[in-house]
Amino acid sequence: MKQLLLDIAPSSPPTLDNFVPGRNRELLQTLAAMLAGKERFVYIWGAAGCGRSHLLQAVVAAATRNQLNAMYIECDSTDNMDNAFAVASSDVCVAVDDVERLSASAQIDLFNLYNCMRDEGHARLLVSGPVAPAQLGLREDLVTRLGWGLVYQVHELTDEEKIQAMQSHAASRGFDLPPEVSDYLLRHGRRDLPSLIATLDALDRYSLANQRQITVPLLRELLHELLRGES
Repeated sequence: MKQLLLDIAPSSPPTLDNFVPGRNRELLQTLAAMLAGKERFVYIWGAAGCGRSHLLQAVVAAATRNQLNAMYIECDSTDNMDNAFAVASSDVCVAVDDVERLSASAQIDLFNLYNCMRDEGHARLLVSGPVAPAQLGLREDLVTRLGWGLVYQVHELTDEEKIQAMQSHAASRGFDLPPEVSDYLLRHGRRDLPSLIATLDALDRYSLANQRQITVPLLRELLHELLRGES
């Protein structure tokens, strides 16, 4: 069980291919265009668990595979962000996650980075936040810059789409997912897709280790063990 707890994590690194699109197909097309150099400045926003970080990390990974100079920056409100953007000014593709967390000084740095990248014809900037630019509560000049490019809301998957994604993932691992199990997981587990998929992977391993079929009682047992392991 200790190893099972350690393994409750996304099973594969974020890519644009393993992001379940739902209502975000146009956004995925835009990010592909960005990687191709056809779009330069994009801001995405949405609630926690909608997949913003997945998309930013996927774009950076794809840019790196394309032999572009790329950087993923996870924002926080501490002094650790000082000068974080100064070293990124020459990067071809920069992804800035959770922009709302930036300190006042870091906001200035990002503003300056934006201006620098605007003058560099091949530079690309992808930024994420929980709300649309005008609602961020950041410096007005930075908010204006973030709104100059394309702005997309990242729509969370519906429950039906999450169930379809879980069923597809289960099939790829070689087991059938009973509808009552996916329904129970949506009601009692963490509802963001990466957590749902990670729990399915743990359930598969738990089922094999105990030589038992995947059922709601087995899932309840696993969730109980996971909660006990966190306490």
